[in-house]
Amino acid sequence: MISMDCQYVAFKTNETLPLMNQLNMLNKALPVVFKKLKMDTPRKRIQVGRVLVALFFLALTPPPPANANDADHPHVLFIAVDDLNDWVGCMKGHPQALTPNIDRLAARGMLFANAHCAAPACNPSRAAISSGLMPNVTKVWSNPSGAMSKVYPGARQLPTAFNEAGYHTLGTGKLFHKKAQAQFHEYQRYNQRWSPFAADAVEYTDNELPSKGTNAPRHVLKDSKGCQVVLPINRMPSDRRPKEKAGESFDWGGFELPDTDWGDTLCTNWAIEQLNQLHDKPLFLGVGYYRPHIPLFAPQEYFERFKDERGQLPPYRTDDLDDLSDIGKRWAVEADTAGLHSTVVEHEQWQAAVEAYLACVTYVDHEIGRLLRALDRSDIADHTFIVLWSDHGWHLGEKNHWGKWTGWERSTKVPLIIVPPKNQADEYAPPGSVCDQPVGLIDLFPTFVEVCHIEGPAVLHGDSLTPLLRNPESLFRTSTLTMFDEGNASVRDRQWRYLRYADGSEELYNLNNDPNEWTNLAGNETYREAQAIMKEQLDGHLRKFKEGANHISASRQAQIKKEKP
Repeated sequence: MISMDCQYVAFKTNETLPLMNQLNMLNKALPVVFKKLKMDTPRKRIQVGRVLVALFFLALTPPPPANANDADHPHVLFIAVDDLNDWVGCMKGHPQALTPNIDRLAARGMLFANAHCAAPACNPSRAAISSGLMPNVTKVWSNPSGAMSKVYPGARQLPTAFNEAGYHTLGTGKLFHKKAQAQFHEYQRYNQRWSPFAADAVEYTDNELPSKGTNAPRHVLKDSKGCQVVLPINRMPSDRRPKEKAGESFDWGGFELPDTDWGDTLCTNWAIEQLNQLHDKPLFLGVGYYRPHIPLFAPQEYFERFKDERGQLPPYRTDDLDDLSDIGKRWAVEADTAGLHSTVVEHEQWQAAVEAYLACVTYVDHEIGRLLRALDRSDIADHTFIVLWSDHGWHLGEKNHWGKWTGWERSTKVPLIIVPPKNQADEYAPPGSVCDQPVGLIDLFPTFVEVCHIEGPAVLHGDSLTPLLRNPESLFRTSTLTMFDEGNASVRDRQWRYLRYADGSEELYNLNNDPNEWTNLAGNETYREAQAIMKEQLDGHLRKFKEGANHISASRQAQIKKEKP
């Protein structure tokens, strides 16, 4: 074998140069190669020349497409559902929840039955998923906080990490707030996302904007097809002045309109078009559904079942807030994200609102079913990680609250379902497995780092869920944290929930005995030890998130060490 030193002149094709220039480079290189290899006869030169020319044209041949079905870079179907609590069939949050497609998805993979958001509002929750960082670091505390790219410009977000790993990133609907869609290779949003009416048809004039306590219908809407409707459908007064000319969103009802007037249907249609394409690169497809976010509008067909069987109200106690601090009570009756429970009850709309929420959930479930069937028909069906999640829960009168933005179970608990690729099924727990360990949406980014071999940022606050996907009883952290506005936090383990507000007041609930969080045990001498343990859990999370964490976290490092022979 001939040893070549650093003076050896080799050729390397440059796709930016014209072919003739590259041939000239080869022509100049050949004499040097012949001399170095001592090719001093025409016969030897012809033989080696033929080999080098063949290698040259082989180098000109474009490389094969990236392996679209590479096990190290599985495709990802990333399904977000806005404001969906545990009123899902497989989660048993409501006896009338009708979600056959989500239930079938859970039967294909793993349901995380004790999953919670990082923050119970759209923008901070989604910012935490995208960045892998909690709100106390990004300072994205609320929906008006602004784009994370401005508030925390150093964040390396999830779509960018997939882009840099060679994925083709596509998105539609509501995935991340503000400017985040610019990180995708292609992103499709629809103006009719909140209402079946076109944006210009529902816009209020200054005179039509209702003031608080206005009980009269506010506006007659006319879309391009001549449909007329007086809003609000529920005929309730507004407990808050609308912040936008889009008007009051705390409304509900069904409409008989074409499918093309519904934003979630349009999102599914677009996503199906992408799945129907042939894929030569790993695909990250994000589909963000708007329902059941208010207004609770859905096609009329999803309301029909409640003509014979009225919606069941959630568990409720009139004295539920009596054992809370003043700040806890204020969080309960805050009307900023929806309306007041007293107004809903006074106008006899509670049952109608419950039915509308359930109708919206079933409508979204139908769209998810269409999406999953398209995936199963596609060329990537056996090679795709499916993740379904909601950004936070939603109260429908529980604890006298409507909307999100609290530290209680109804607001923090979310559906989280992960289905591994069919061709990797033997590496994971059996289909239909359920994990009841406390996990968070903050754990999604480190999970993708591990299963998709993308490069995450230097610091991620969550833990990879991969060990749990393989064995739902694997070693994992003891609890998970939710932050709601600066200074307020809630921590959840398998049995307890502990809340601490900015004024230092506390709440403690034993979820095993009190799933509705009706009895605040904080300060009860019998539960002093449990309260101290949960308080330390909360403080431990805060210390960790303040100091930062590696994307292969301590709990995962311990598991890896345990797995080594």
